[in-house]
Amino acid sequence: MRILVLGFTGYLGGHVVERLRALPGTRVLGGGRSSDADHRIDLASADPERLAKTLAAAAPDAVVNCAGAIGGDTVTLAEVNTRGPAVLCAALRAAAPAARLVHLGSAAEYGPGTPDVPVTESAPTSPVGPYGATKLAGTAAIAASGLDAVVLRVGNPVGPGAPPTGLPGRVAALLREAGPVLRLGDLSAYRDFVDVRDVARAVELAVAAGGPLPSVLNIGGGAAVQVREVVGRLAELAGFRGRIEESASSSARSAQVSWQCSDITAAHDALGWRPTRTLEESLSALWEGGRAP
Repeated sequence: MRILVLGFTGYLGGHVVERLRALPGTRVLGGGRSSDADHRIDLASADPERLAKTLAAAAPDAVVNCAGAIGGDTVTLAEVNTRGPAVLCAALRAAAPAARLVHLGSAAEYGPGTPDVPVTESAPTSPVGPYGATKLAGTAAIAASGLDAVVLRVGNPVGPGAPPTGLPGRVAALLREAGPVLRLGDLSAYRDFVDVRDVARAVELAVAAGGPLPSVLNIGGGAAVQVREVVGRLAELAGFRGRIEESASSSARSAQVSWQCSDITAAHDALGWRPTRTLEESLSALWEGGRAP
């Protein structure tokens, strides 16, 4: 089986590649902008016809799209998160229409949640800010493509190698250089954290699943955890004995999305998937992975 992984050098993509390469009889190809990519692909600027030729040369049985932008201006987010999936679908229809497409979406596509009510895939979507909106538009392009495709809406990934663009990675980085006081924004929001290695396992199951899959599946931890608790656990792992100060200010998204949790029943029904790692294991792996040898 030939699997093309786009965004293979990123946080999620790296774990996905590691997981897929362990499968017997599988050849994993990397697609991206880096010089060591098997196929040089930049979805933000790719021409559909040229991309189709590249895909035809790769001849994949499955394509996993881990490419995406979390930050940047609205134009960048739209190019990567919306145009990218649309161009990929057009090229796949022309070059490899039988290939399965597994695309990594985001729980941010849902927008604000209702406390104590996990959100299902059929819930209305009302994203806050350009990131969630552009990810949702990318999902819409894939759903309308007519391809054998599934979007995995991922919660807040955490675990080894978590980058500082996400809260756990950023807090871990701050704790490594923290003085007597760690100053952070408002930590009262609740989020659904899922181990990045469990996300990679969900991708593996989606690639290998027989028959059609639902168009969207939630991939999360299945529990809402207060961000303050995550920071406290990381501080314990770091042996931090100082003071954590919260400011009244917070990001626009945190202020508007105070509670988020995904219902992961459908992923279990369709893939036999459930998260296997606890938040404690994920945070420990994050902290230990970033320690100097």
